[in-house]
Amino acid sequence: MTEFTMSTDADGVALIVWDTPGKSMNVMSIEGFHQLSTLVDAALADEAVNGIVLTSGKAGSFAGGMDLGVLAKMREDGGDDPAAGILDGVLQIHTILRKIERAGMDERNKGGKPIACALPGTALGIGFEIPLACHRIFAADNPKAKIGLPEIMVGIFPGAGGTTRLVRKLGAMAASPYLLEGKLSDPKKAKAAGLIDEVCEDPLAAAKAWVLAAKPADIVKPWDAKGYKMPGGAPYHPAGFMTFVGASAMVHGKTKGVYPAAKAMLSAVYEGALVPFDTALKIEARWFTSVLLNPSSAAMIRSLFLSKEALEKGANRPDVPPQQVRKLGVIGAGMMGAGIALVSAMAGIEVVLLDQSKAAADKGRDHTAAYMDKGIARRKTMPEQKEAALALITATDDYAALEGCDLIIEAVFEDPKIKAEVTAQVLCHAPQDCIFATNTSTLPISQLAKASNNPEQFIGIHFFSPVEKMALVEIIKGLATGARAVAKALDFVRQIRKTPIVVNDARFFYANRCIIPYINEGIRMVAEGVSPALIENAAKLVGMPLGPLQLVDETSIDLGVKIAKATRAAMDEAYPDGAVDEVIFWMADEGRLGRKAKAGFYDYDEAGKRGLLWDGLAAKYPAGPQPSLIDVQQRLLFVQALEAVRALEDGVLSDIREGDVGAILGWGFAPWSGGPFGWLDMLGTPYAAERSEALAQAHGARFACPDLLREMAEDGIGFYQRFGPARTAAA
Repeated sequence: MTEFTMSTDADGVALIVWDTPGKSMNVMSIEGFHQLSTLVDAALADEAVNGIVLTSGKAGSFAGGMDLGVLAKMREDGGDDPAAGILDGVLQIHTILRKIERAGMDERNKGGKPIACALPGTALGIGFEIPLACHRIFAADNPKAKIGLPEIMVGIFPGAGGTTRLVRKLGAMAASPYLLEGKLSDPKKAKAAGLIDEVCEDPLAAAKAWVLAAKPADIVKPWDAKGYKMPGGAPYHPAGFMTFVGASAMVHGKTKGVYPAAKAMLSAVYEGALVPFDTALKIEARWFTSVLLNPSSAAMIRSLFLSKEALEKGANRPDVPPQQVRKLGVIGAGMMGAGIALVSAMAGIEVVLLDQSKAAADKGRDHTAAYMDKGIARRKTMPEQKEAALALITATDDYAALEGCDLIIEAVFEDPKIKAEVTAQVLCHAPQDCIFATNTSTLPISQLAKASNNPEQFIGIHFFSPVEKMALVEIIKGLATGARAVAKALDFVRQIRKTPIVVNDARFFYANRCIIPYINEGIRMVAEGVSPALIENAAKLVGMPLGPLQLVDETSIDLGVKIAKATRAAMDEAYPDGAVDEVIFWMADEGRLGRKAKAGFYDYDEAGKRGLLWDGLAAKYPAGPQPSLIDVQQRLLFVQALEAVRALEDGVLSDIREGDVGAILGWGFAPWSGGPFGWLDMLGTPYAAERSEALAQAHGARFACPDLLREMAEDGIGFYQRFGPARTAAA
């Protein structure tokens, strides 16, 4: 498979074009590295070549990153010593990029040959590490393009020299947002930050012109020049010392010590800054190898890259023709309905936003205007984008406006009677083949579908709040839901650039089924006399974005009361959460309803800013002997993970990838673990089963080991070993 080709023009400029066959965006493979190395060698050895320009054959992009098969192959090449295989493979990549970088300083090349990179658009991961090794980077003036190193977001860090080069180029402080946060920039912002050198209409022509005019000094990287000093100071420079002290504190503050890649990258930067450049590359390679061998990184790559991408591409989509949405109806212009209208209009979908009154519908439409205005103020949105989005939203109280809609989403109050009335009224005006979706977080879809005269076309679409920020959408199949409705929902979610999971109908579906026990476990511990500060900090130190008490404050305590009453009514004597109700009912009676009331488990100031935990909790529930940190953490994680296993056991989940991706994106289940199934695999099913039984004996039946987990523990196999999809090498 030919990925790189080279041609030389009359001026002696060798043009190397990267064009991965069968891909919409270039991804680097092992064969691709070999081809690039061979072509660079040929160009450097050819006396007719005066310089090299590297570019892409893909319109609008340079490269999207590395084919993960490269890393897998390196591991395999190591045989019984995978670390040696990975390290050797990474060092070979360093050698290729260093050859590009040093082309201007090799005496055999008679004064050197300049190498420029022309980016037609997006350049991510290895797709930016290669340009960083070139002598000058030119990018097209393409505002949709993204440039940067996002590896940290999937549990690794730039290991092909990107970490070392960016720090040498910008300094540790300036490089930190791009390395530690995976910040991406459009070309103009990338130039302003110093990531690239020029933004122009025709980067290829500009790169060729520069190559022909380049002087010897232009083709020596700053770190290869005599007297180089790192911007901002190296570690033992007074300014550099403070930078690294602050960076260490920032990393630990943000990661709580559970994300190995961030700490490893900071170590590579610190240690690399103390030594010459080539030694720093070796240090980077060793830390990168260490991270790749960490099970957390493997789990994050699997869930946040491979599985997420597969779901977004329709991994579980029924085999029916395309069902993209042309005209969307949204019933209810409250917070959820307004958010759905916003993201749909931003995706170019015509929207009818309907409410009981025109004024209420207009208020929902105004949400889009306000959101776009904030984007304009931050220079992330253009005024014409705002006008285009608003032009797509029709705010109305007239059901006749739903004519021509091919998907209608009802987002009214969580009341079965109200939803049934709205469903009947909508279906009087909707086209016969229109798919009807209900946005609900708790109500059974099969029951709500009884209000429809065509339950095959009835489906649940559960958005998470706020819609514009949350990446996950939970699609719920009722007992009668047909394949076309599922496909329609999946295609719509992909249109609005969210990540879908498909689950079967059951109380609380999947996400709330798992997150409610997490909240309840934190509240139970309060009633037991466990320090609220221990509960909250234990959750954060194990990777949860919010402690259970803060989370219930954010979602509102009165909502918890409402859910508890409804669940108790449905389950009667089987209801297990009386101890939780005692706490939240008392809190509600005290008027402490959460952030919205400026009083909950936490205190809030007049502006609604969260302060300290409310001291009234200690008065009502005095502290007793405190459990260990690990006991609290395991209670909080096991209560979620065991419920995920039961959801798989009950058939609510049909794909563990959806269980893990949904858990991370939906409520933030310890992303470092790859999700609840990834976490149980990391623990090992034998230990997980044993520990769950111990927790059950100490704290109750909610921790009882599910039959499926016990069976897998006896066989000594993990969830991905048994239920994981066939692995593919391509990223």
